[in-house]
Amino acid sequence: MNMGGEEGRSVVYEAWRVIRQKLPWFIGLVLLGLLGGFMVSLSETPIYDSTVSLEIQNPSEGANLQIGGDGAAISPESYLPTQVEILQSRTLHKRALARLASENFRAESQKPGKLDSLRHLLGLVAAPPPAGSQHIPPVHVTVQPTINTRIVQIHCESTNPAAAAAYANALANEYIDSNLQARWDAINHARQWLAQQLDETRAKLQTSEDQLLAYGRASNLMFTGDKENSEEEKLKQIQAALSEAEADRIAKQSAFKIASSTPADSVPQVIDNARLSDYQGQLADLKRQLAELEAEYTPEHPKVKRVQAQIDQLTSTMQTDRNNVLTRIRSEYQAAVMKENLLSAAYKQQAQVVLEQTQKTINYNILERDVETNRQMYDTLLQKSREADIATAMRGSNARIIDTAEPPSVPSKPNYIWNTLMGAMVGLFAGLTWVIAHETLDRSFKVPGDASLHLKVPELGVIPAGNLVGRGYGRYQRIANLASAPQEPPAGPVELVTLRDKTSVIAESFRSVVTSVLHSAENGAAPRVILVSSAIREEGKTTVVSNLGIALAEIEQKVLLIDGDLRKPRLHEVFNVPNDWGLSDLLREKSSLRDCPLEALVKRTAVADLNILTAGPGTASISNLLYSHRMLELLQRLRSEFDIVLIDTPPLLDITDARILGRLADAAVLVFRAGKTSRDAAMVAKRRLTDDGIPVLGTILNGWDIKNAGSYGYSPYDYYTPSS
Repeated sequence: MNMGGEEGRSVVYEAWRVIRQKLPWFIGLVLLGLLGGFMVSLSETPIYDSTVSLEIQNPSEGANLQIGGDGAAISPESYLPTQVEILQSRTLHKRALARLASENFRAESQKPGKLDSLRHLLGLVAAPPPAGSQHIPPVHVTVQPTINTRIVQIHCESTNPAAAAAYANALANEYIDSNLQARWDAINHARQWLAQQLDETRAKLQTSEDQLLAYGRASNLMFTGDKENSEEEKLKQIQAALSEAEADRIAKQSAFKIASSTPADSVPQVIDNARLSDYQGQLADLKRQLAELEAEYTPEHPKVKRVQAQIDQLTSTMQTDRNNVLTRIRSEYQAAVMKENLLSAAYKQQAQVVLEQTQKTINYNILERDVETNRQMYDTLLQKSREADIATAMRGSNARIIDTAEPPSVPSKPNYIWNTLMGAMVGLFAGLTWVIAHETLDRSFKVPGDASLHLKVPELGVIPAGNLVGRGYGRYQRIANLASAPQEPPAGPVELVTLRDKTSVIAESFRSVVTSVLHSAENGAAPRVILVSSAIREEGKTTVVSNLGIALAEIEQKVLLIDGDLRKPRLHEVFNVPNDWGLSDLLREKSSLRDCPLEALVKRTAVADLNILTAGPGTASISNLLYSHRMLELLQRLRSEFDIVLIDTPPLLDITDARILGRLADAAVLVFRAGKTSRDAAMVAKRRLTDDGIPVLGTILNGWDIKNAGSYGYSPYDYYTPSS
């Protein structure tokens, strides 16, 4: 729906328009709902609600007995819901009924009130409820915990206020007593179980201690201060020595491999030997002296021989020292290997001893843990046994009554105000549903502007409906001055209302359409041949054509009305002219239309400047006649003779005659009847014209009920009858 512009209407406005139109239905349905809600309330039996408030504490929060430690404590999140279920249990309710029976409670009968008398007169007295327990009417119980508190409210509903209060108090007291009894039984059972378990645990502890002592003596286990075995300590020492021996052997093995695979002069121990380094220096000095002497003397010279002998002596000494260094490296490696082997053998032997001792230690520790477990269990049971004795002496309850229940003075149900309002809401909802369904299913045009909104074409005018006479129209109604006395409308067909009652609203509406047609000219050229059609039958095409022709003739326009509905012609009946010769005869003849006199083509009417071309006798080949070249020739001749030619055609969706004639016209006007023509049919009709290339000049809404104008946001105009 278009939300902007003068022609657009908002969703809220449309909703208010529909509701305002159906306002009497709304009021009637709301009143019916109010009455229905009140009658439903009268038919219900009065129910009285009495409430008792309980405070329920979690036993795990106090110094209460807890078997099994903290893991067995009652969860605060689950305790209160559990108590609510207990309060609603059948067993507790039976005990409450038995309690009331033991107290000889009798519910006094209620005196009938004014509403009870009214129910009896209206025949709305409910059947008596089935009998409950002895002297107690049926009671409905609802248990409701208060959020984020320990308060629980017990609501008891009954037809007797005293019974509701008595049952609520009995149920609360019975819950407290049953809670105390349950705790008492649980503590006694726990004491018996603890005594039995304590004796069994004491015997187990004695037995485990004896077994531990005997095994320790038989195994000859010895522990250091930190309970470590002496054999394990010895194994650690051997393991440390073995690790050192392995490292020493690896270092000496590396030195041995280097000495075996490289020249002696390259061995690091030889290079780093201070004595050999000194020999190297002396040898170098002697070699230098020998070189100087050989430069002066022959090799046989005594000085040369003496230096040569020193060199040989020093070389032999160096070789001996090198061999000693290599021998020492080999000996150290062999000693390291032997030490590692001895330590490895000792480690294996000690590991075997430690393995045997470890197995014995494990068995010993198992026995020791068994002793410790039995001792802890014994201490725990002894402590719980003492707590059970204390709990037995201190018999308390974790629930107490905050507010006792009292007999209510007024019933809680039925709620007359609420039921009446709900009935009104149901009536309002039913009214909205009915209006929405009716408005959704009814897709017809109802108010001015609907056609232009959905078809996107101008609305040339709106023809109001009235008490119209004629073929299917009734009598038209002229709206006179509101201040003057009502007058009887003139008799006559509605097709001539513009002629017979010139001051009526309907006549002025047709003149408004004429104004819109004449002002629709583009580039100063108004359409001269206008086709008037509709989507379906009985939408008032003939009425519109007749009155538009009369209105145009009033402003001295030379007008011709062509009855293009060759199947059901009516224009000759409206203007009371013979139909023995007309359009069908002109299309069948072969004579030239240009030379034919105008009086032979059209007939004059009683209205000045208004002529009519009747349909003529019926024929079986209407479409063939309209497709003939003579139709185009006829319209060309008539254009030259008349200012405006209006063609009345059959409905577009039923017969194709309008589409055939529309191709020869300047524009087309669609007539829709308010409350009858659907939007879908109108859109199909408009689409067929536009698909054929026929310009749609606009639409005319016919038969609009002006009496409902206020419901649609329109105000009817006041027309004054001119004084004679």
